[in-house]
Amino acid sequence: MTYLASNDRYNKMEYNRCGKSGLKLPSVSLGLWHNFGGVDDLENARSILRKAFDLGITHFDLANNYGPPPGSAEDSFGNIFKADFTAYRDEMIISTKAGYEMWPGPYGNFGSKKYLIASLEQSLKRMGLDYVDIFYHHRWDNDTPLEETMSALEMIYKQGKALYIGISNYNSERTEKAINILRDRGIPLLINQISYSILNRWVEADALLDVLDRNGAGCICFSPLAQGLLSDRYLNGIPEDSRAAKPHGFLKSAIITPEMIKKLKALNEIAANRNQSLAQMAIAWLLKDNRITSVLIGASSVQQLENNAEAIQNIVFSKEELHKIDELTQ
Repeated sequence: MTYLASNDRYNKMEYNRCGKSGLKLPSVSLGLWHNFGGVDDLENARSILRKAFDLGITHFDLANNYGPPPGSAEDSFGNIFKADFTAYRDEMIISTKAGYEMWPGPYGNFGSKKYLIASLEQSLKRMGLDYVDIFYHHRWDNDTPLEETMSALEMIYKQGKALYIGISNYNSERTEKAINILRDRGIPLLINQISYSILNRWVEADALLDVLDRNGAGCICFSPLAQGLLSDRYLNGIPEDSRAAKPHGFLKSAIITPEMIKKLKALNEIAANRNQSLAQMAIAWLLKDNRITSVLIGASSVQQLENNAEAIQNIVFSKEELHKIDELTQ
């Protein structure tokens, strides 16, 4: 069946200016890190993408290595885009990244110009696109001069293969260095994509948000639910079908101690008093800070997507709520 987007989609979402750029991003963006790979159900992925756009989620975030296998999330997205979203391309922000291992040998990893240029070419082919809206260097590379990495981003930007340039997983010191190199080349840094959540607060000690704000760059947060910890899944231990139960996942079962479960239950109680789920409160807690442009959520089902997107309906916290959350997590 031909997909027609909901006519009222832009009434369902808030949009925030990204730093001092002209670009606005939805408060909630959809990340395709999980659930969109070659091992996943393509029709479920299609349903999630359609529902996201109907909810006013215009930003879809990928990376070269998303899958599994690596590259397959971009393949899946490209297939769905061609079938459903071609007519809406100018209403969409599509981003991808390169920095982690993608192919064997010395040219398929990290931050060299060779790797970044080749990776984006591959990503564009997989997705069937002429350009992406945002291209990120995905991680810091100690062995490649930052000037070379930024030179690759400059080349991509000036060729029009990415409208905006971003970095990901750079701390405040490295971010400032990247900003200065790009600025000298006449290119603004649009955004830094970082891990940040109620339970993962390194950003605050690092003063990264201040650096981004001072330099007119935006911030988008991934893993806002701490790989699912900040949901109702772990309030009573580790379910057999959960990420933490899998031996090779990012969420390690050793983290889910009785102390952690106690903390999660206390956070859940605060959320319930706000008429929110724990996941909704975790997303809202990030969006309360106007230096956060958008929060990247994942989704394994349409229902999960809808529930988490509802977080934007209440991002105001009382001083008492913030104090309780800080006591539990800071």
